[in-house]
Amino acid sequence: MRRRLINSTLAVVLVVIAVFGVSLVIVETRTVSTGAQERVNSEAVRLASIVDGRIIGHERISAEILADQVGDERYARIDLPDQAPIEIGTQPTGDVIRYTADGGEGEKVTVEESRSAVTREVARTLLIIAAVALLAVIAAVLLAVRQANRLASPLTDLAETAERLGSGDPRPRHKRYGVPELDRVADVLDGSAERIARMLTAERRLAADASHQLRTPLTALSMRLEEITLTDDPDTVKEEATIALAQVERLTDVVERLLTNSRDPRTGSAVTFDLDEVIQQQLAEWRPAYRSAGRAIVSSGKRHLRAVATPGAVAQVLAALIENSLMHGGGTVALRTRVIGNQAVIEVTDEGQGVPADLGARIFERAISGHNSTGIGLAVARDLAEADGGRLEMLQTQPPVFGLFLSRSPVKRPMGEAPEPTIR
Repeated sequence: MRRRLINSTLAVVLVVIAVFGVSLVIVETRTVSTGAQERVNSEAVRLASIVDGRIIGHERISAEILADQVGDERYARIDLPDQAPIEIGTQPTGDVIRYTADGGEGEKVTVEESRSAVTREVARTLLIIAAVALLAVIAAVLLAVRQANRLASPLTDLAETAERLGSGDPRPRHKRYGVPELDRVADVLDGSAERIARMLTAERRLAADASHQLRTPLTALSMRLEEITLTDDPDTVKEEATIALAQVERLTDVVERLLTNSRDPRTGSAVTFDLDEVIQQQLAEWRPAYRSAGRAIVSSGKRHLRAVATPGAVAQVLAALIENSLMHGGGTVALRTRVIGNQAVIEVTDEGQGVPADLGARIFERAISGHNSTGIGLAVARDLAEADGGRLEMLQTQPPVFGLFLSRSPVKRPMGEAPEPTIR
């Protein structure tokens, strides 16, 4: 591309020089020739006028007297009546410029100049024109090289940016070149890079969330299947199989929820449901793991609360909190329900050492963990809670108390029945 731009610019300049240069040479040649002829004519007329004056004044006329009136490179011949011709200067040979002026007293004055002087003047003019043309060519080449670099270098950069995008490096360069068309391409590539970066981040986040969120349901399902293989009692097999099927359904809900949340974290499928059912399901699912660890998990607080949220999402949030207490907490884990205004609150606490004070404000950030874990579980739980209009907060660091706040659904009661007391 650089070569094409330089060649095209140079060709244009050469064409312009050829057209205007030739015209200028022709014009200058004619101008110089015409000027030389006019100078010879003027000198012949002037010399004839001087001779007329001397004849009328009866003054002597000689070559010595008139020598100062003729240019150094010119030759003059004065033909007087009844006298020998007077010659001034050396008569040129070859091609000459000549003019003869007739005087009023019968004399004739002829002035000649060699055309070589005109040729030399034309040659000087041509040399000046050639020098200007050469300078113009050099300037054109330099300008073409600069312009080619200005256009070719950005294209090379843009090609490298596109290649980096294709190789999986979506970092935008935010580099502009002062050329509107190229800057527009750079804007589009940077926008594409940012979109690709967001897509890759979302995909990595989905993979990490799926790995973390599916681990616990798969472990529980594996435990149920192991219990089925270790028993011959048909009733036990049926009971465990029923529980396993329920866990498969919850696993499917986890997958669908993760996919939905990855496309649009604000998209929820909130319905009105009984919190007791979700809490009891989580207790039943986690009690075997807590028994194996020599610990207990219990629930208390207000019963028959109805909330507006996605049951599967609430179950995942509680599972993340319960698992967090199992892995990093100590003693008995307690789930307590209460009401604050128009919100239903589920608190999860344990008897462990709690969360370090320096991590209290950042515990819900991704990759933040005080026990060398992934730091994903609480971040995913917070996102799931917020997707349905709720929120997940750390109410206390030592001992740790997490609170899941959900919108409460009003309960219709028969007329005359007093409302249930609220635990605060």
